[in-house]
Amino acid sequence: MPITGDRRAILVLADGTTFEGWSFGAEGTTIGEVVFNTGMTGYQEVLTDPSYCGQLVTFTYPELGNVGVNDDDEEAARPFVIGAIARNISRRPSNWRSTQSLTDYLIKYGIPGIYGIDTRALTRKLRSVGSMNGGISTELSADELLAQVQSAPSMTGQNLAAQVSTSEAYEWTEATPDEWEFSPSAKASTPAKYTIVAIDFGVKRNILRRLASYGCRVIVVPLSTSPEDILKHNPDGIFLSNGPGDPAAVTEGVATVRALLDAGKPMFGICMGHQILGQAIGAETFKLKFGHRGLNQPCGMEQKQVEITSQNHGFAIDADSLDAQIEVTHLNLNDRTVAGLRHKTLPVFSVQYHPEASPGPHDADYLFEEFVKAIEAAKAA
Repeated sequence: MPITGDRRAILVLADGTTFEGWSFGAEGTTIGEVVFNTGMTGYQEVLTDPSYCGQLVTFTYPELGNVGVNDDDEEAARPFVIGAIARNISRRPSNWRSTQSLTDYLIKYGIPGIYGIDTRALTRKLRSVGSMNGGISTELSADELLAQVQSAPSMTGQNLAAQVSTSEAYEWTEATPDEWEFSPSAKASTPAKYTIVAIDFGVKRNILRRLASYGCRVIVVPLSTSPEDILKHNPDGIFLSNGPGDPAAVTEGVATVRALLDAGKPMFGICMGHQILGQAIGAETFKLKFGHRGLNQPCGMEQKQVEITSQNHGFAIDADSLDAQIEVTHLNLNDRTVAGLRHKTLPVFSVQYHPEASPGPHDADYLFEEFVKAIEAAKAA
């Protein structure tokens, strides 16, 4: 039911499908790719994940805003989604950490939202037809909004990583707080033994925390940083972060990683970093029909341990484009797409999913430890 005084809003998809609801968050118009996330928790982490830049996120959990927002759950300095879609919203958050309501938070950052629509029907639509552009508006008619949606560029071909990457290099030292720590191999007091250069395609803060918790001093650099400048930091390892948009459009990042492979440094990629690494070693990427966005995606290989993983991506590596030097270590067990790679002769590996979670399960956290072990082996050689 609408809250008294809320303004009417509409959501229009590129095929003309229209949903009528009510506005929460900022008023106005926003247009981008409409996707859905199946997670039952973690809406603030989703909103602030740079990988959602340029997207309107449909939350399938039936009510949003119950725990408000707080400073601890920010994955970046600000939210990066451009629109939020919900069935119901809560204006009175109930959580001891809450500092603000979700509605006020979206207003603060100028992000429109719509609630009161059938998010199950919308999700079924996107699953059957595929993710597509759409728009939310409190000011345009359905026909006016449809015209703008249909003239907007598709996600394919967009280099959004260049928009969210840091403009200046910085050092990250904050580890996961001890009261949050779940791994016996990691803790906030672990001394920094290794220097990691993280190429920022849209990095989440919790990735940096996990690296720090495993004894890494992390230097985060813009994706435009040259291979020569990266190596001037004398890194023990190189990390390739997550990020938004079409990985095939991030040609500068691919060229940088291709050049860095010759340095022989241990390298670990997550999400877009996985896709960038794949392209650097000769593979190709393609757009998924509706992508993987949620907290319960099973990954693994036949007759081996299955990991339940957090995922957020709309592109994947084409398995048929991989050469004989690359081993596929993980598959998404729902659709058999490539979810993990390892080079057979170089200390280089990557995964399509998010081992740092935030939100999500911790099944894959061991990968950060594997990265550190690869660094130790390289230094001992």
